[in-house]
Amino acid sequence: MKHRFVSLNGKNAKSFSKWIDRFPDTKILVIGDWILDEFVWGTVERISPEAPVPVVSVTRESFVPGGALNVANNIRTLGGTVFPCGLVGRDLRGRMLVKVMRKEGIDTGGAIYDHGRPTTLKTRVVAHSQQVVRFDREDRRDLSREHLKKALTFIERILENVDAVVIEDYGKGMITPELLTHLLREAKSLKKPVLVDPKEKHFSYYRGVTAITPNRREALSAYGQNADGHVPHLNEVGQKLLRQFSCEAVLITLGEEGMILFEKNGAITRIPTAAQEVYDVSGAGDTVIAVFAMAVAARAPMKEAAVLANCAAGVVVGKLGTATLTREELKAALPALSNLRRKRSLTRV
Repeated sequence: MKHRFVSLNGKNAKSFSKWIDRFPDTKILVIGDWILDEFVWGTVERISPEAPVPVVSVTRESFVPGGALNVANNIRTLGGTVFPCGLVGRDLRGRMLVKVMRKEGIDTGGAIYDHGRPTTLKTRVVAHSQQVVRFDREDRRDLSREHLKKALTFIERILENVDAVVIEDYGKGMITPELLTHLLREAKSLKKPVLVDPKEKHFSYYRGVTAITPNRREALSAYGQNADGHVPHLNEVGQKLLRQFSCEAVLITLGEEGMILFEKNGAITRIPTAAQEVYDVSGAGDTVIAVFAMAVAARAPMKEAAVLANCAAGVVVGKLGTATLTREELKAALPALSNLRRKRSLTRV
């Protein structure tokens, strides 16, 4: 099957800028797992005498909203209006997370407080621009009936007034079949696009969404194993996922190889990476779904929305930590695509 390769020139770069200029007019509902990201920054000068591990001399610590809230934060810094909905514990971490959200100007009306679970905390130790280790503290039980009811009440109140919905599924308990069944029914009736950043174990939940953005590993997992051990071409994977999820688009992210977009109309578009330097991939997928959703909400074609998401990812992986970007940074990244060589064949996975 034929596929197109994206390249930019001055004329169509202006077209992409047009969609970015419309970002402040977009309103996005973001439903997913709320995470507090802690970064412990330091330096390494020696190896521990107790074990072959580095000794990190801590210089500072920082806390930022992570998970679905990183998606929300990206939408905010790009000028959009965002309404996040997720679970948070009644604990110190939860208070810190809500405080950070308020400081960043993120709406907290969709916070669902759960007395029975801790707020999810991811702690990353970073030394000399490299992540040394990560600790996850979490409770991954599904949300209770009581909290599901609260979530659906918030969703019903907000849904009519937004332009798109993002499902950011980290598998921490917020996204359940019951929640998605209700959401997709309501979104379909209101003609609201629903875009999903998936979790592998929840692939059966997503049928009927508008678009899905798996990475290579997730896409292969959703494709499944062939009995004869055949290694599928990306074309096979993308086409099967379109049918499996009955969606309009599948955007597979390929790390340093960029992205590939499969559309229901049969179009396949390969987008080379826009990254110049890669320091930290933490949260890059959150940026991809945020920008992809904002562009779709601004009425951009799927292909152009995917190009913008790719450019945005290229910006944030050049930053340390769970990063966001501005409209100005995104516009500045557009010309980089015009200098990329077209690749003549798809990489086999």
